[in-house]
Amino acid sequence: MRHRLPALTLCAALILSACALTQGPPAFPDGTPAPPDGTAPVAAPAEKPYTPAPKQFRLSAASQALVTQAHQQSAGGDYGGAAATLERAQRIEPDNPLLWIELGRVRLGENNPAQAEAMGRKALALATGDPSAQSQGWHLVADSLRARGRNGEAADADRRAAGATTH
Repeated sequence: MRHRLPALTLCAALILSACALTQGPPAFPDGTPAPPDGTAPVAAPAEKPYTPAPKQFRLSAASQALVTQAHQQSAGGDYGGAAATLERAQRIEPDNPLLWIELGRVRLGENNPAQAEAMGRKALALATGDPSAQSQGWHLVADSLRARGRNGEAADADRRAAGATTH
């Protein structure tokens, strides 16, 4: 019996080591397997959700020169010339809401508030992500509505203009 105890101990050790070998690679508590070299992966720091910086439209140098010329034309009462000049700028930058706002202001000067409102709404459609351009677009819409005696709607547009810059 003396010789049986070491043999039983040896058998038990072999069985336990065999169980350990058939268990598979070690795993983390969430069930993902550990790397074969035994190192633990380092958790990445928690990421903050991505919030893009607000967009800000600007005029190119060529468009800016044309806008300056249109301002001079408007100041001299040449609204037709100012509109033509701004339309040239729009051919350079058709998706720039600032140019639509400028043209809307000229249309107001021509006493064409319906066209001015249309220009303001086009600017709003293009000004996505730019609170300043959105605010200017809403102010143009408000002024055009006010010029047609639609004061309640104009007040609402003014509120939306103020809200565009506070968000």
